[in-house]
Amino acid sequence: MDSSELNIERYMIYEHVRMTAEANHAKNPYDADNLLKWAGALVELAAFGGDMNETKRITKDAMVKMEEALQINPAKHEALFCLGNANTSVALMTPDPKEAQIYIDRASLCFQKAVDENPGNEIYVKSLEASAQTPQLHMELQKAGYGQQALGGGPGGPFATPNAKSSVKKASSDLKYDIFGWIILAVGLVAWVEMAKFHVPSSPPR
Repeated sequence: MDSSELNIERYMIYEHVRMTAEANHAKNPYDADNLLKWAGALVELAAFGGDMNETKRITKDAMVKMEEALQINPAKHEALFCLGNANTSVALMTPDPKEAQIYIDRASLCFQKAVDENPGNEIYVKSLEASAQTPQLHMELQKAGYGQQALGGGPGGPFATPNAKSSVKKASSDLKYDIFGWIILAVGLVAWVEMAKFHVPSSPPR
């Protein structure tokens, strides 16, 4: 099985998880664990977005589910941690520094709350410490031109040559997967623990 087939298989699994969580939510909208499971599936699916804007939109959808879980259980540190990671991800995909800083601040607050709820969790502590470096990382990404790529401007704009457009598209795609590589890993350390409480098939029904 090559990488494209593996990606299709992964997409189908996470889409199945999303659909199952959505159906369960219709039956019980007050299940915080199910909402977090739904959010985790959306975070995974976001990596398959066609472009950075689509990836960002799906990530924001996941954040809504995390926030709903926290409305039900404000002390749910797993949701706080995942929401912190999601806010960081959106910040890195947001070209405008002021807007990005809003998400960075929200991420730091979420990490702090997660630490407060579960102070012995080293992952939470390290994430809180690392969040202080996010503004610098954002600035470096913007200097590299990823902000323009996310907006479809710059060298990949409408008057770019096919080769230039291809290069920018690949760079933007690489950035997206770099960001979501660590986002998915971080969320996977916690959110998918919640999924273990449910029966998740190895592959969706055919």
